[in-house]
Amino acid sequence: MPETTAATFCATLVDEWARAGVTDAVVAPGSRSTPLALALAADDRLIVHVHHDERSAGFLALGLGLATGRPALVLTTSGTATVELHPAVVEAHHAKVPLIAVTADRPPELRDVGAPQTIDQQNLYGGAVRWFCDPGVPDDAMRGSWRSLAARSVLAALGSPAGPVQLNLPFRDPLVGSPGRLPTARPGGGPWHGAAVRLPDAAELDTAALADALAGRTGVIVAGGGMGDAEAVHALAAILRWPVIADPRSGCRLPRPATISHVDDLLRQPGLAARLRPEIVVRLGALPASKVLGQWLASLDAWQVALDADGTVYDPDRSLHAVLPVDPGVACERLAIELRDGPESVDRWAVDGGGVAAPPEWLDTWAQADAEAASAIRATLAVHSEPTEPAVARDLVAALPAGASLVVSSSMPVRDVEWYSAPRDDLEVLANRGANGIDGVVSTAVGVALAARSSGTATAVLIGDVAFLHDTNGLLGLGRRGVDLVVVVVHNDGGGIFSFLPQAATVAPDRFEQLYGTPHGVDLPALVAAHGLPVTTVADQAGFRTAVEDALTAGGVHVVVVPTDRARNVVVHDELHAAVAAAVGD
Repeated sequence: MPETTAATFCATLVDEWARAGVTDAVVAPGSRSTPLALALAADDRLIVHVHHDERSAGFLALGLGLATGRPALVLTTSGTATVELHPAVVEAHHAKVPLIAVTADRPPELRDVGAPQTIDQQNLYGGAVRWFCDPGVPDDAMRGSWRSLAARSVLAALGSPAGPVQLNLPFRDPLVGSPGRLPTARPGGGPWHGAAVRLPDAAELDTAALADALAGRTGVIVAGGGMGDAEAVHALAAILRWPVIADPRSGCRLPRPATISHVDDLLRQPGLAARLRPEIVVRLGALPASKVLGQWLASLDAWQVALDADGTVYDPDRSLHAVLPVDPGVACERLAIELRDGPESVDRWAVDGGGVAAPPEWLDTWAQADAEAASAIRATLAVHSEPTEPAVARDLVAALPAGASLVVSSSMPVRDVEWYSAPRDDLEVLANRGANGIDGVVSTAVGVALAARSSGTATAVLIGDVAFLHDTNGLLGLGRRGVDLVVVVVHNDGGGIFSFLPQAATVAPDRFEQLYGTPHGVDLPALVAAHGLPVTTVADQAGFRTAVEDALTAGGVHVVVVPTDRARNVVVHDELHAAVAAAVGD
């Protein structure tokens, strides 16, 4: 093949991306993207994952970034193929996941003249990207800028906050060629641009003043997604004798004395919720999914402060008094040191913790109520031999081996994991909770599983049937990707979460089913089998546990379909709420 400027340009980008630490590229087949697709495939420093569907490809790249913290590339051809990336770009924006979306384009002379597969791709994703760049058709006169372009795309994706970037790359024919001599790179194998170091102990945090504000008060720590160092959080909680309301995605849902796992059910009890009102709330990262928790936080007259590494405001109810742009884990570590070793530490610890810790009964009340709730939940679920959605979530969390990753879909799965799973060590829980959508969940889980291949750890995904149908193209070629992935599909033939919303009680049953219940009637096991994947349909809860254990033992990809009933699911949740209410005496 003759040498071409386009091939040299693309080889330079790929070399620079590899130098900057990019390890994975997802390629959706197409013609206009040929120069870059060939360059990616020719460089063995990057793993190339080919996916037929651009929307699924975008979420696969997002899953890789979610699991590794490194941006993955996703490459499409021109036209509507580029639009298919938009959902993943939006999720990456809101969830602060690094992603590099590379959209091949027609050259300027083919735009606005009716050329096929040509749309306006300039700033296609609007404000959802951290950076947009269209450098024009590759021109050898601009070769001095090529390495900077690639390096800057990585820096922008990894910035504060992290997120997606779009590179729009127009190519002229011929699309097939060989690279010539690449522009000179930095010596030593490093990238063209280095990242500016942002100190984790941001200057905005006055540790001594904040420690004084927390000392001796009743308070709670609400740990959400994107939190950071869980051990530092629990060290601070132990000194303050505060409970940690731990979203599973936070990494703080550990078997520790301060961990509160069933706060949604506890706060449904008005008397108990009143007794548990704190003076201070420290919120770390994003908020958990529980609406009950959100309403309780909004009702408090407590002083509420949020710590987030990027200063992102998670405050839909406008109840925060302050947002401090500091890494939550680092802040908790510094606060613990200040409270333990500060200049007034002797006085503070003089009598059973002095002025540092909350009264002993404060944490005891929380812990006892949580233990009673956990016992009531276990007993209530044990009565049901049929599969129930809360038990599926609880048992799946318990069954996964140490080091595993669990991807949880939005709607009911993420809530059932948050409300009913028990604390445990060594499990990473991930979810697309940036925009809270249900599209792309299968592909996100595939990306997470691909990232886990080198460590040999298992990945599972808990997903509802409608979300599963949204992304069945995520199953394309899945059996050949060499991943260990257990896909658990809760199959209630429709939109189960709507049965919990006011529409279920106010809309006529037939109309409710038409617009909200939306039964689809799809034979899910047959659909999975059409992709050549093993599938098990379970008849009872014991069978579900066995199916998951067998799938984990066998390795590879396995789909477990769990039939449930939407109306019955509401009844089971009501039973759980009632059992907790009886157990905590409210």
